[in-house]
Amino acid sequence: MAGKMIEGPDGRYIVGTVKIGEKGQIVIPKDARDLLDLQPGDTLLVLVDRKQGIALVDNERFRNFANGVLAAQESAQEEG
Repeated sequence: MAGKMIEGPDGRYIVGTVKIGEKGQIVIPKDARDLLDLQPGDTLLVLVDRKQGIALVDNERFRNFANGVLAAQESAQEEG
């Protein structure tokens, strides 16, 4: 990717574009890998929305988020 990473609102960034290879593979730009400390062998969750597109999410971060949501829901049920 040529150019600089552009910081947007709320901790979001534009890091560039990627091309899909013949086998459907993409390369995540180095700036994005560095920003999220992604390493070879890390697992990413692929989220797809027909209207908004594709998102790649660090599986561990998503797992922590989901566990927090479930814990909050359990806590609310115990209180109610």
